[in-house]
Amino acid sequence: MEKTTVNKMNPVENDQLIEKITEGVNRAIQRLIEKTKKEDGELVISRNGKVMIVKARDLQSPKQ
Repeated sequence: MEKTTVNKMNPVENDQLIEKITEGVNRAIQRLIEKTKKEDGELVISRNGKVMIVKARDLQSPKQ
């Protein structure tokens, strides 16, 4: 079996990667909410550990 090497990032690179991932996730959530609103659909979410079904029109897109 071949060994894989892991490139270690410095803290600044790590923070930049976290920011990019967070931005990507927020964009995906925003697109999902907007698409579901157009379809007058529902989304399943978790609030305080409780699973809920809500109308997309009742949700706000995440802040950028």
